[in-house]
Amino acid sequence: MIRVTRKSLTKKQRALEILSRLHNLYPDATCSLNYATPVQLLVATILSAQCTDERVNKVTPELFGRFPDAESLANADILELEELVRSTGFYRNKAKNIKAACQMIVSDFNSVVPNKMEELLKLPGVARKTGNVVLAHAYGINAGVTVDTHVKRLSQRLGLTKNTEPIGIEKDLMQLLPQPEWENWSIRLIYHGRAVCKARSPGCDVCELVDVCDMKMDNGR
Repeated sequence: MIRVTRKSLTKKQRALEILSRLHNLYPDATCSLNYATPVQLLVATILSAQCTDERVNKVTPELFGRFPDAESLANADILELEELVRSTGFYRNKAKNIKAACQMIVSDFNSVVPNKMEELLKLPGVARKTGNVVLAHAYGINAGVTVDTHVKRLSQRLGLTKNTEPIGIEKDLMQLLPQPEWENWSIRLIYHGRAVCKARSPGCDVCELVDVCDMKMDNGR
């Protein structure tokens, strides 16, 4: 089999080649957060900021057992809410945003998490990353590319963006990838970032993307 090389492909072709390989490497990849409803996904995603999904999944069973829906979260005692999410970090701000977002969901959206990006962005604590996750996994809507720390790091290393801000990275990736694959890209790149292309010690020697990666070219690996 002839192996494609970085130099033989345009940036868009390279992005599609990387996407294909990621599909093969992580065929069953899905959102790592545990949730049962759109509001629970929203809350879990807010909690995941500066925190691992593994830690969030340890916190949410008790949190959702106590406050399972938007109404109960909107009326939650803020001190109790803070204590329940304390271990996720930045717990005061997260608890405040969760409560305020659920109050708005109850008052402005009839207790239903909205399924439009412009409406999601009105909710306290919700930026495009959270909006993209909720729309993709709760409603099956690919409104954009979720850019977390893994997606940012790997997309830059792969040479698919020179932007440093999430919104710029997202725009670049949206131009390179077909819309139905936007969230698939993010999920599988996150898996690859956790397993191989780690922040401090990228496993270039075992990476299936190394021949189409800018990092290899820049570092002579």
